[in-house]
Amino acid sequence: MQKINLKWKLAQKLEYKWWVQYLRKKNPAEYLANKIKYWEKVLTTIGDVVTIEPTSVILDAGCGPAGIFLAFPNHQVDAIDPLLDKYTQLSIFKPEKFPWTRFRTMPIEALSDVDQYDAIFCLNAINHVNDIDDCFKNLIQALKPGGTLIMSTDAHRHIFLKKIFQYLPGDMLHPIQLDVSEYAAFFDKYKVSLVKKILFKRMSIFDYYILIAKKPLVTLD
Repeated sequence: MQKINLKWKLAQKLEYKWWVQYLRKKNPAEYLANKIKYWEKVLTTIGDVVTIEPTSVILDAGCGPAGIFLAFPNHQVDAIDPLLDKYTQLSIFKPEKFPWTRFRTMPIEALSDVDQYDAIFCLNAINHVNDIDDCFKNLIQALKPGGTLIMSTDAHRHIFLKKIFQYLPGDMLHPIQLDVSEYAAFFDKYKVSLVKKILFKRMSIFDYYILIAKKPLVTLD
């Protein structure tokens, strides 16, 4: 059985509380409409290297209550997140309203699908996980040969601040604290090609990156 990091357990509790507080004064329909517009902007940004075909099978890994599954009503979508059962208590997340999506309450570390998905989105999630190595391995294993992994995350801009955040509770919601080169190194470790790195938003401590990788058609051991 996988060892559960206490930082991760705390982060999961805080994540749900954050959503409850964040949504307290928001209109659910308006919020979801704005979220769909945001995901459409992301898809436009990556459109030069990512093609979602009408027949593409999609995974939204670490989907949260309003993941990119919202933007694919005409596709077959799976969505996984360890907090989905709790998210049903939120006004914005009613699974029956998204019939194109199969929701599974599970962490990425428990994903065991093999060669299943044409495109996997892991957006704003990889820095929330318990075991980042297992997550990368599982996500890449779940991709079909030739499939695309689209990952986004906050990445540290400054080495000094990164070290502080790694050892002190400066960002309790995010157990993983890395810079973009460290995230990118996982693609090389698990033998997929990083085809594009997009700086989507610059902030004072973090840069928000979108990383796009392709799984080879033939895996060479």
